Amino acid sequence: MRVRRFELRLLAAILAGLWTATCVLLLGWYRPGGPLDLAVGAAALVPACIAATAVAWPPEPGSRRTFVAVAWLGLLTVLVLLPLTAAVATQAVGTRPQAIVPSPEVAYAWLLALAGTSLFAATGIVRRVPGSMASMADRRRRLAAAGLLATVLTVTSAGAIGGAALANGAALRDRPATYSRFGPTGQGLVPPACDGGIRVGPTATLSARLEGQADRETLGGATLEGARSGDDISWTADVATAAETGPAGVVTIGWGGWRREPGTSWETVPASSLAAEHLDATVLAAALPAERRMAVEDRGLVYVEEARARHCRIAIDGETFRAAFPQVRWFAGDRSLHRWRGELDFYVFGDGQLGLVEAWVNGEAQPVAPGAIQATIRVALEAANRGEPVTVEPPP
Repeated sequence: MRVRRFELRLLAAILAGLWTATCVLLLGWYRPGGPLDLAVGAAALVPACIAATAVAWPPEPGSRRTFVAVAWLGLLTVLVLLPLTAAVATQAVGTRPQAIVPSPEVAYAWLLALAGTSLFAATGIVRRVPGSMASMADRRRRLAAAGLLATVLTVTSAGAIGGAALANGAALRDRPATYSRFGPTGQGLVPPACDGGIRVGPTATLSARLEGQADRETLGGATLEGARSGDDISWTADVATAAETGPAGVVTIGWGGWRREPGTSWETVPASSLAAEHLDATVLAAALPAERRMAVEDRGLVYVEEARARHCRIAIDGETFRAAFPQVRWFAGDRSLHRWRGELDFYVFGDGQLGLVEAWVNGEAQPVAPGAIQATIRVALEAANRGEPVTVEPPP
């Protein structure tokens, strides 16, 4: 019995830790700009306190069958809550919009986590009710009492968190629109569906960051800055990877083209040979054609620096990643990545244009770091100020 109590208390401690971490992350970093930012984080204290009661009063099932059922309840709740807490942590350390409930699917997951935590704690609380617990009638009453208490706790915690988040979101929607470099901020603007019509802006200022890692050791990275006007593009990059080091760049103006790779100087090339170097336009053509977006995952509506966007995700392989981001050559050269797998997140804004892309692929490290086991390459690409005048000039 003592071993069972310890195991269930350990599960309760994990739940309490995850809820507490979520609360701390929300209180410390959830700042979309609404009047109830702090209230959303404070509301997460409710499930944290519920989980803490299970640490003090863990469930004490009398039979092995009941113990297994309660243990599975706690374990499944941990498995549901863990990725939700990880998602909040990712939002906290990143620069992307911080939407707690971006879609009905995520709301359902939060509700399952709240219900599981409440029922797990309730089974321990009702054991402390004075009176005999030996008869079958008492056991049934105890089960009914635990279910009723869990319902009350779930409704209370869900109402606290959901009410604060919805009220904060409503305040954000009602505030005056402001300028955003990522797109229109008009009220009621709904971005197109993930599998709908998506295009790139006629012009854009572009920036990108590539990073590589093998067996937790960095492979370096590269930063790109540039601009695109129609089919004309100009960008430069600072490359510092395990394979290449030095400045790089691409310029195309009309039929003329210039290219520079690390360790070389600018050279004149046909513009047609640089067709895959157009960054946002290349991503749209290579990774996001309509047929590939038939199996896209809609992650919900979010705000990116005041601009409303639809967050979408697709699975990709290494060769699609290379086609979308040919700058991966600075890590892998021309070696194949066909066994690599990953994901690509893209954000479509109210003007129906692609403005933000984040992608990663992972696989055997041989193409990028011989002697290592696994490697990962990540890319973040921004296409901002779309439609505004930009200047594309030849290299100096």
